Amino acid sequence: MADHFWISHFLWLVPVVPLLAAGMLSVSGNSRRNRAVILTLGAQILSFILASLLFITVIRAQGGTEEVVRLAVNFTWFEFGDTALRLGLLLDPLNAAMLVMVTFIGLLICIFSVGYMSRDPNFTRFFAFLSLFSAAMLGLLVSNSLLLLFICWELVGLASYLLIGFWYQKPSAAAAAQKAFITTRIGDLGFFLGMIWLYRETGTLLFYDGGAGLLEQAALHGLATGTTIGGLALSTATALLLFCGAMGKSGQFPLHVWLPDAMEGPTPVSALIHAATMVAAGVFLVARAFPLFAATAGPDTVATALIAVTWVGAFTALFAACIAVAQTDIKRILAYSTVSQLGFMMIALGVGGVAAAIFHLIAHAFFKALLFLGAGSVIHGCHDEQDIRKMGGLRRFMPATFATYAIGMMALAGFPFFFSGFWSKEEILHLAQGWPASPIPFYLALAGTFLTAFYMTRQMVYVFFGNYRADQASSEKASESRPHESPPIMTVPLTVLAAGAVLLGLVATPAWPWFHHFIEGGAATLEFGKLFTAGTLGLMLLSIVLVAAGVGAAWFLYARTSLGTAERDPLERKRPGLYRALAQRLYVDEFYDATVIRFHHAAGRAADALDRFVWHGLVMAVSGFSVLLSRASQAVDRRFFNRGFDTGCETLRTSGGRVSRWHTGNIQTYLAYIGAGLVLLIVFFAWIQQA
Repeated sequence: MADHFWISHFLWLVPVVPLLAAGMLSVSGNSRRNRAVILTLGAQILSFILASLLFITVIRAQGGTEEVVRLAVNFTWFEFGDTALRLGLLLDPLNAAMLVMVTFIGLLICIFSVGYMSRDPNFTRFFAFLSLFSAAMLGLLVSNSLLLLFICWELVGLASYLLIGFWYQKPSAAAAAQKAFITTRIGDLGFFLGMIWLYRETGTLLFYDGGAGLLEQAALHGLATGTTIGGLALSTATALLLFCGAMGKSGQFPLHVWLPDAMEGPTPVSALIHAATMVAAGVFLVARAFPLFAATAGPDTVATALIAVTWVGAFTALFAACIAVAQTDIKRILAYSTVSQLGFMMIALGVGGVAAAIFHLIAHAFFKALLFLGAGSVIHGCHDEQDIRKMGGLRRFMPATFATYAIGMMALAGFPFFFSGFWSKEEILHLAQGWPASPIPFYLALAGTFLTAFYMTRQMVYVFFGNYRADQASSEKASESRPHESPPIMTVPLTVLAAGAVLLGLVATPAWPWFHHFIEGGAATLEFGKLFTAGTLGLMLLSIVLVAAGVGAAWFLYARTSLGTAERDPLERKRPGLYRALAQRLYVDEFYDATVIRFHHAAGRAADALDRFVWHGLVMAVSGFSVLLSRASQAVDRRFFNRGFDTGCETLRTSGGRVSRWHTGNIQTYLAYIGAGLVLLIVFFAWIQQA
């Protein structure tokens, strides 16, 4: 890479700048609102500028070459014995694009938050948590070590816990934060085990290290040819463990249950989690470790780990889209939409389309951030109302929010040609159609495409069309004022995101697949003829028909029906059983309550009973025996040892008293004793000589 000296020295600043802002804000009082805004926005702007410079540098270094340009800067963290634990930072096209996306969208969300959170008493604390969240995600992106990535991964989980439960005085928010933290820890346990296993097998956790890295040929060959239980390749086993972590963070079935409940946090938090940070981490992990997932012993076999990724993604995409059809909370609809779109990204990764997955991730970040912030604008304008059944006709009261929200809706639904979501989804469908392992994920993705258009049109009709229905609601809502448009500090970020949701599609069309070649190497050329090839044109027409069918079906059901707050949903009237099941999220949470949660409660009660009646009884028995033994020892000590010792001491004292009588202190007496002794000695020696 040409002239990368400054990059190797300043890459670390991208995550450290917002981390410093978070640290400074954590020791500031809540009254320092201006400082919070200046530090947070300043840190985000500086990180965005650095990320943009890095992105431009990578583009210049790539220069249309077939090889992917990578810069790895590794260093020793600490040493134990003869072993050095090394960490590293990495810059390549994959994380260069992600860095720009995260910093840019994070900046817009922070700007939006200034207006949205203006009345919150914990304003400064909120921005401290936002900065920590951004720093953790940026650190995750620049990591060249699985260990450093895992550290930042856990910091992302911590920040999400703090932000989801930001309004901790609400029991639902506190419960949602705990649910998110515990659920993602389940997946993280698999990640942690996979990391330990990889270190044991390869001796390193660096991704790239001059040929000796974890994702380089030597290590991958050893993992692909080595086997474990059941003949499973080591590469497959470790990749599946890493995928457990990705499933938790990116809300894949069955670890998706935390993501809809994360809506209990402030709306900017929902936008940040669902667009730029937490849920993107799982997809990025699979993309970063893709060589490990794709490692096989033979060139013509489909990697088992990628098959698992594809099927999990396909099922999740359809499953979450079905649930979104029957939700009534404006943010919860978008939450299940996020779960569904993450499933599409996993499909792309599973069928080998890393560039397609990352482009859909970035495009989704723009229009999903737009939709969540637009939902926040709606909630703000409707005085904290989130039930779409109590909205309606808002396009007249909130024209700017309506226009930008409509763009986000069309991008998500995949309206043709002018929206990034159309092109990103098309590439995923094209790759899934040609997957040799099975055609079923492709059909599941088509069904998800239809449902996405359906539930987003349903939401638009409920929120922006018809008449405003809050006046027909409960008496406590009847006295509230009419909806109002949000201030410019909230609508300007919506406009910028709307422009991104449209313009981003220009770099990933079949006619000019610039982004694809940027991620995977090679030069992109402009060829409009590729739009009209049989495979591309036919699939585009099929997708357009599905989107049109979804929009038409939702419009027929909802726009032509009188929607009142007291009336049942039109779909509920036609299919009450199905609607009830979808509204209850297909009873997954109830299933967990009846199985996993009940089992843990039963296990807890059993442990408590075991502790009270078994271990406690054993402890009391041992303690009673110890007390009895100590009393017996005390009796023996007092009656035998102490008495014998006292008797001996008394005898010694008496004998000493008798001997002490000889010590009078009179020198004449001592001389007499000495003289008598000498006489006796003389007599003794004389007797001996005579004998």
